[in-house]
Amino acid sequence: MLIIVNPHATTVSDRLKNLVIYALQGRFEVEAVLTEAQNHATEIGVEARDGGYDIVVAFGGDGTLNELANGLAGTDVPVTILPGGSTNVVARTLGIPNDVVDATEHLLGLADHLEPRKIDLGIANGRRFVFSSGAGLDASAAMRVDQRPRLKARGGHYFYTWVAISSFYRDYLRNPVRMRATIGDRETDGVTVLAQNSDPFTYFGNLPVRVCEGVEIDDGTLSLAVLRRAAQRDMGTIVARVLHDRLSATRHRHIDHFTDVTAARVESVSTDPQGRPRPFPVQVDGDYIGEHTELELGIDPGALTIIA
Repeated sequence: MLIIVNPHATTVSDRLKNLVIYALQGRFEVEAVLTEAQNHATEIGVEARDGGYDIVVAFGGDGTLNELANGLAGTDVPVTILPGGSTNVVARTLGIPNDVVDATEHLLGLADHLEPRKIDLGIANGRRFVFSSGAGLDASAAMRVDQRPRLKARGGHYFYTWVAISSFYRDYLRNPVRMRATIGDRETDGVTVLAQNSDPFTYFGNLPVRVCEGVEIDDGTLSLAVLRRAAQRDMGTIVARVLHDRLSATRHRHIDHFTDVTAARVESVSTDPQGRPRPFPVQVDGDYIGEHTELELGIDPGALTIIA
């Protein structure tokens, strides 16, 4: 077993890392490597392709798994997750306990019967993602959260919520970047585009936050939602719909929704005073990856081998 540990993940500590490794050494020959910089887990994953490992573990948050997935995409090397982040969307989606001690016990219980399965990976401008990619409001929030890691660790989902609300008021009520999403022969304009490879989109504590519908992590498609406008009077009804199981965000009159998507294009239709396209922020699996004027979305079916 190779364990890739993100020492800066929200709930990861030296003591917890040592306890986890000690417990797993009872059933596996364990090698542990700590990530040292952004995208280091991708480099380790590439090296692990020919390392003879029976299983590779991402011990960190969704960002750590995203990097590892980009390193091991298209291989048969099995990957699993020990949740160490603040949200751990993929782990919970796959049925892995959100507590790392419980997740370790769960993994030990699977030791004699490792049954790999294939899941899809989305693609955003060449970068793989496991559960979501977004352009607009969610990416703005991800950018600002990444800039304040200490508050991210302390505040958790409350800090995310505060950042999302403040980003909306600061960047989206006045002159937001407008984007055009093209899906086949269909087009729609809006201020935020969200692509999901699985459901839910994220969690608020233990409460699933649902935006897109009709998508599974292994069905070979994406689901896409476009928020057509940013207006304060819409936010209350949208928030109620994404947090309530009996309501549907996709049926909101200012959200366009597309299922069974295998390819989509997003481009800026706003310009700066010099007539150049204004860039929009992009996130993959909750990590900000910069500003772009175009975003090509696609799907890589069965690209990652998972044990859960």
